[in-house]
Amino acid sequence: MHRHGGARKGAGRPRTSTTVGHAARPTFDGTRTPLHVTLRMAKGVWNLRSQRGYRCVEHALVAERRVGALRVVHFSVQGNHLHLIVEAGDRRVLSRRMQGFSIRLAKRVNAMMGRRRGRVLGDRFHARVLGTPREVHRAIAYVLLNHAKHSAQAGRVGIAVDPFSSGTTFEHFHGPVERPAGTGPPPVAQPQSWLLRIGWRRHGPIAPVRA
Repeated sequence: MHRHGGARKGAGRPRTSTTVGHAARPTFDGTRTPLHVTLRMAKGVWNLRSQRGYRCVEHALVAERRVGALRVVHFSVQGNHLHLIVEAGDRRVLSRRMQGFSIRLAKRVNAMMGRRRGRVLGDRFHARVLGTPREVHRAIAYVLLNHAKHSAQAGRVGIAVDPFSSGTTFEHFHGPVERPAGTGPPPVAQPQSWLLRIGWRRHGPIAPVRA
């Protein structure tokens, strides 16, 4: 007998793994727990790893540092996405300030591309809570050395310190590193949580990628 309506296997919108789900944001203690945030750009947005692209990101970071509610402690700018290690008071503050950051970034990117409006962000931001010193250590290494991962995938050799990241002033690399010339201090905030100030150092300095 043919039935109409009701739940049935396979019905509804197809599932996809390319977008961030709309589940509730993770709950965390903003005074103690940092987060690793990833923000992806929409298809067709120009490469952010350029002087013009980086200035768009820098503008948004400077504005958030002035507000002070979202503390971006580490970051890296990739061609079509950003990695941020942040502190925020709670889930509501994180969502509100990431929205402000995204709006400022989108306006600048659209201006860079010579258009009044257009989709810039590919999806909602993804946030992962970093609850232990080891998780924070791994996240810092991942973010600051993310350029090397993408360079290797493209068949290029990674440089020691990424000029499109907060690694230009990072003081806890393992051994001496060659820092890019002509780069000013990145617009980052000082950490307040124990995990980002002290805790992650239990696992040693970050080993840079050698050219």
